[in-house]
Amino acid sequence: MLNNNALSNHLWVNGRACQARSGEQFECLSPRDGTLLTTVAAGDKADIDLAVSAARAAADDWSRLSPQERRQHLLHLVDLMESHREELAQLESRDTGKPITHARRDDIPLAIRCVRFYAEAIDKCYDQIAPTASDVLATIRREPLGVIGAVVPWNFPLMIACWKLAPALAVGNTVVLKPAEQSPLTAIRLAELATEAGLPDGVLNVVPGYGETAGASLGLHPDVDAISFTGSGAVGRLFQRYASDSNMKAVFLECGGKSPQIVFDDAENLDEVAAAVAQGICYNQGQVCSAGSRLLVQRSIADEFMQRVLAHVDRWQLGDPKDDSTTMGAMIERQHLARVQNLIDTGHEQGAELVYRGQSFDSLEGFYMPATVFDHVSRGMTIAQEEIFGPVLAVTRFDSDEEALAEANGTRYGLAAAVWTSSLSRAHRLSRDLKAGTVWVNNYDGSDITVPFGGFGESGNGRDKSLHALDKMSQLKTTWIKF
Repeated sequence: MLNNNALSNHLWVNGRACQARSGEQFECLSPRDGTLLTTVAAGDKADIDLAVSAARAAADDWSRLSPQERRQHLLHLVDLMESHREELAQLESRDTGKPITHARRDDIPLAIRCVRFYAEAIDKCYDQIAPTASDVLATIRREPLGVIGAVVPWNFPLMIACWKLAPALAVGNTVVLKPAEQSPLTAIRLAELATEAGLPDGVLNVVPGYGETAGASLGLHPDVDAISFTGSGAVGRLFQRYASDSNMKAVFLECGGKSPQIVFDDAENLDEVAAAVAQGICYNQGQVCSAGSRLLVQRSIADEFMQRVLAHVDRWQLGDPKDDSTTMGAMIERQHLARVQNLIDTGHEQGAELVYRGQSFDSLEGFYMPATVFDHVSRGMTIAQEEIFGPVLAVTRFDSDEEALAEANGTRYGLAAAVWTSSLSRAHRLSRDLKAGTVWVNNYDGSDITVPFGGFGESGNGRDKSLHALDKMSQLKTTWIKF
């Protein structure tokens, strides 16, 4: 078992642990029971300056290593992550309140898979020679951007950190990682393991701290070449502003969603569909940017289908994250719990019909939210438009394909969507017309590191995962040689 006194709670800058220059710290609380896990060094502008300087100093040497050498460093890190996977799972569960079974099964293996994928990919990517006249040689080379600022959310802290730092490091960039103040522990531990794996000093730096201090300083820093951010739209806008106010750095954003699952009356095996709808809103306590938070169901099957959905939602067991039988753990913090409850209250006030409220969990003094389902939700209601980021499902009924499409596209977000139908032509047509970065057909949340993840509209402009992330973390240089 992990001892709270042994938890890594410092900055990691230039290959070593250090405290914040100011001496400030913040409390890292357990969502499970509200107790103090540890106090963590609270980095601010002075610490970001040091971390960026270290990253800049390391950038040339790291970028000039051969792809095979960078590959080997990253594979050493993968080996250490594998050997520490139970420790990392325990840290992730304790820091975020998610069920330990999910951290073991999903978060840590997917983070490891991500780093391995980019390590293995980087020495298999080729540059290009342009088709030119015989007296010209024109090459197109992928070069690293330089120093990447990675800012990650609290819901999947290690996995999303790896989505950003693995392609950045593989291409030859150096990284300053700012984890969410609610869940910094695995990021700090990862940096320790990276140094143990032999990554040179300054290549990966971690500065925990608050968004308005450490995050803003990273976004405004004139020696940071790009920001890769996952989080709220409000903060994403701030990073775009920071880029404009500093050096016009590239900003890649993934800013959440309000993703619909569209169920037609010709969908096969409605019980399996209902199970996927329940998982889409209950997994990780609904704290998933691509959560299926809207259910659009064809009116002809709505009553029957809703009974199936509610039965499957009821099977998600709210309880102690340490318990292997728990499938829904704690919300990240008290403030977020209150925000979700406020949006539930708003749903009531605006006339949505509350048809399900799960059993509460009061055995621990943590931050627990039962699954909640509203039926007869209209497009103008707040719970149909706002990203709740909790286990709250908004159900809307429709009659025609056109109505379903209009409802699905009727928010400012466009991260993901699902279509459940046995009609191949309908699946193709809606997949084309849905304004979403990912469209699932007859499944929900199917994915792999090999495909890109990101959204349309106010869900952002960046793409994590897949070989496309290597393009995002690099820039193209043309060399035109005249003979």
